[in-house]
Amino acid sequence: MNRVARVFEELRGRRPALIGFLTAGFPDGPTSLLLARVLLSHCDILEVGIPFSDPVMDGPVLQETARMALESGFRLEDSLLLIKNLRNEDIEKPLLFMTYYNPVLRRGPALFAREAAAAGADGVIIADLPREEGGAWLKEARECGLERILFVSPTTSKERIASAAAEASGFLYCISALGTTGARDRLAEGLRDYLCRIREFTDLPLALGIGITTPEQCREAGVLAEGVIVGSAFMRACLEAMRTGEDPAAALDAAAAHMRLSLEGRARP
Repeated sequence: MNRVARVFEELRGRRPALIGFLTAGFPDGPTSLLLARVLLSHCDILEVGIPFSDPVMDGPVLQETARMALESGFRLEDSLLLIKNLRNEDIEKPLLFMTYYNPVLRRGPALFAREAAAAGADGVIIADLPREEGGAWLKEARECGLERILFVSPTTSKERIASAAAEASGFLYCISALGTTGARDRLAEGLRDYLCRIREFTDLPLALGIGITTPEQCREAGVLAEGVIVGSAFMRACLEAMRTGEDPAAALDAAAAHMRLSLEGRARP
């Protein structure tokens, strides 16, 4: 059983998985590695976002963290090295790359898949690659043993849900709010029915992400799904700490601990 499947199996009947997101290289390489360790002390799975200059899916917080990472000189090779360094520290939790397709295309899908697997990544999420255009990448990822995490949203047709479910592995990333990443005042209505529609087509775990901002929202999402994805809220805690001269790692530790505690004892039956 691979690492991602093992997490969901071990947590079944106990609580949802907490999936954290970190922008690789934010605010610089050494600090990014420290922040990754902090998140891994609370999260069950870590998404490592490869910084990109045109992150069209991301709101202001993740745009800012990507800008800072790029300005520090952090590049794709450094993102690969970050995951490799975590594996060298005997980190056994699942590590996923989150990226846009341009860096993958420039590197070449086959080469990127091999490098990601060799670095120790368990899977890859590509934010802007439609399933219909992803055949070449999906083939390379499958051959390298990488989990293929695909998106579905409240507006996804049943035909496209079925297509994504047939190709995906690991879990399905269920977008909980339309629009870019970032804070929301509340969870969207109709999430239970939305997830029920998806479950008609797959036995894969479902993870809700985008716009999950507070521990209470995290708890609510965890009642509905097998996993909860938190990104902007974690990176915002770091940014706010840095702006006031405080320690971003301490702020992240507190934010991640609160999210984790919100899920304790909240497992779906």
